[in-house]
Amino acid sequence: MSDTSGRKTEHIRLCLEEQVSGAGITTGFEKYRFRHNALPELDFDEISLQTEFLGAGLRTPLLISSMTGGSELAWRINERLAEAAERRGWTMGVGSVRAAVEKEELARTFQVRRHAPSIPIIANLGAVQLNYGYGADECKRAVTIAGADMLVLHLNGLQEVFQPEGDTRFGGLLSSIGKLCRQLDVPVGVKEVGWGIDGQTARRLRESGVAFIDVAGAGGTSWSQVEKLRSADPVRRAAADAFAGWGIPTAECIREVRAAVRGVAVIGSGGLNTGVDAAKALALGADLAGFGRALLGPAVQSEEQLDALLARVELELRTAMFGIGAGNVSALRDTPRLVRIES
Repeated sequence: MSDTSGRKTEHIRLCLEEQVSGAGITTGFEKYRFRHNALPELDFDEISLQTEFLGAGLRTPLLISSMTGGSELAWRINERLAEAAERRGWTMGVGSVRAAVEKEELARTFQVRRHAPSIPIIANLGAVQLNYGYGADECKRAVTIAGADMLVLHLNGLQEVFQPEGDTRFGGLLSSIGKLCRQLDVPVGVKEVGWGIDGQTARRLRESGVAFIDVAGAGGTSWSQVEKLRSADPVRRAAADAFAGWGIPTAECIREVRAAVRGVAVIGSGGLNTGVDAAKALALGADLAGFGRALLGPAVQSEEQLDALLARVELELRTAMFGIGAGNVSALRDTPRLVRIES
């Protein structure tokens, strides 16, 4: 097993077996509640989840967030996720394709298009690699490997600090992102990995030319905790604990980013577990609601368990819409029935 494959497999194992959620911080969704509508004036069976994202028609406003790739276990997970996403009409992201760009033998672990011929697929690279020699050619290669329709660049500064192999040269990165947006012929977006993107950062990203922003807020997986468990450095392990509660709650990120930018698509992810979470994300202003680690266990276990979870999320989302009288995703986004609970 190569160093890259070993790291990818270790990340999966830690996310499945260890406590890697943030401590003392939540998604913020619990601070919002839908006001029930006892007379919705619509038939449940007529509720539609159809929507659009960057001009593409989608069967659902739901996303399998970028998670993995680069090892045999990761490939089996990606294959199962892609097949399930195709069956149910979810958009799918893959993990960082850097491993395949640099090691051709790992490319097949990201090649999900043959299992998902009709859904949008999002390729993924670390934005910081633009400061380590990556340019348009490498990014195009990542898109080609995944058979993707778009590329997302992830921002993971804190993870890189605590990762033994971390790359931490984030200086001048915004101008490199802007240059790449002008060079690629597919939409380029930016995402966090669990600490969130605020409104001010979203405005800077919009001005650089990004087409979409995935807020990937706090309240779910903390990658400083994951890397702490991988580290043999006692200083880094101890320091990582100080950041267990770091980040901006997902709900706050969605609201801020949507208020700050127009003309940029927004993905709400970070700690989502239920279709009610997805409904709140969409009502707060997200175009898509993204699920990550909540899907990982079922994806490892069986096709049936993964399908059951995706079906449950869709049922919960439809039921929330029925409960407020929203017959389609546009009505959900425009609802006045999501209220903030006074503390």
